[in-house]
Amino acid sequence: MTLDITTIDGKDGQAETLVDQLRKRLSPQGDIVSDAGRARTIELFGEPLSPQQVVDRICDDVAKHGLDAVLDYTRRLDDADLTAETLRVTPDEFQAAHQAANPDFLNTIRRIRDNIAEFQTKLMPQDVTLTRPEDDRAGQGGGQGQGQVELRQRYRPLKRVGLCVPGGAASYPSTLLMTAVPAQTAGVQQLAVVVPPTEFGGYNTNLLATCFELGIDEVYRVGGAQGVAALAFGVEGIPAVDKIVGPGNLFVALAKRRVFGEVDIDSIAGPSEVVILADQTADARFVAADLIAQAEHSPGASVLLTWHTPLIEQVRIELVEQLKRLPRGDLASESLAQYGAIIGVEDLDQAVELAERMAPEHLHISTAEPESVLERVQNAGAIFLGHHTPVALGDYIAGPSHVLPTGGTARFANGLSANDFLKRSSVIRYDRRSLASAADDACRIAEAEGLDAHAASITIRLTDDDPTTTSD
Repeated sequence: MTLDITTIDGKDGQAETLVDQLRKRLSPQGDIVSDAGRARTIELFGEPLSPQQVVDRICDDVAKHGLDAVLDYTRRLDDADLTAETLRVTPDEFQAAHQAANPDFLNTIRRIRDNIAEFQTKLMPQDVTLTRPEDDRAGQGGGQGQGQVELRQRYRPLKRVGLCVPGGAASYPSTLLMTAVPAQTAGVQQLAVVVPPTEFGGYNTNLLATCFELGIDEVYRVGGAQGVAALAFGVEGIPAVDKIVGPGNLFVALAKRRVFGEVDIDSIAGPSEVVILADQTADARFVAADLIAQAEHSPGASVLLTWHTPLIEQVRIELVEQLKRLPRGDLASESLAQYGAIIGVEDLDQAVELAERMAPEHLHISTAEPESVLERVQNAGAIFLGHHTPVALGDYIAGPSHVLPTGGTARFANGLSANDFLKRSSVIRYDRRSLASAADDACRIAEAEGLDAHAASITIRLTDDDPTTTSD
């Protein structure tokens, strides 16, 4: 097997350009279509639409025609002829899947669920209350003494959340765990799962058995943009949700962007990605395995930054040898050719600068002193420290959600957590004395903004004939 992965000397100024190009290619711009994809679009829609135009067409049709449009697109795009009765997984199907699942697999699911719940529980914020005395500076509080202001911040779980779980080329019970358990930890009572009507999705034993273990009984065999639209707008048999989370292909990402505002979303995710910072203590076998692990997603971006020159050729040799032994080696090899890079940098400073520039989903610091490097890092979705912490641990069992920002959005976005399923509200209470104390400042700001009615809503409560004076 030959290996076609971009390898450059970052000292000559090419590295910044390459990183920028990778970030652009990995973002869900929706304007790049393969020849096969263009032909398929023309076959289905009669014209060469861009992915964004396809998504807009689907979402508009679902919003207008409801379940009929969902079933129509499921038939046309997924070749699945479903009805209103067969779209939703039945209790008997959940039960049968659970009974058929390997007991060892179910035990693993329980341990992972507990790991996630333990970590996510630690993240949960607490309601905050601040009581502040206010002097009655204006003398209008109906007597001597201080008034009181009570300020609260309260958190309440969202009522209904939709979970997108991929299922086109592989089964992903891990994604179900990493989205559902944080939501359940936050207290969300209604979880609706959409998953493609495939052997890896809505008909997959392990996935349905995991749903049963988590107490999820609302699963719909509908994927792609039509699944996102059904959750966002609501159709017959699928009530609308408040938020949609979870990864998917380009069409799922673009559909989430399309419905944002109708509902909340977690992110607009692109292909999975890893950047590895490695020094002379890194093992070439481990580094190669980690690069391949991300490429296995196909597409998946894999970038090595090292200032130890001998490691470059060592890793290239290992990549070739390991790819030969993997069932998905050909797919991973293609992904490495399209989205992979090995960059020799001048030193740690340049490596950190390039990693920050890419702002990757996963950053693996495979160095002698990873903690010291960590202090210099700002932009990454999840960070893995040391030679024995492969990204796969975060993907599956550690506890933080593996739903993470991609395509450079880790500069400002965060990984999914229980906090993302909470709605916070401020609660404010003044009595008459505290209102009188605050009146001058509040009215002065209102008048400066030309909002006299705002000021009047304050002063009217301080008149002598206020019938509520004694009730405060």
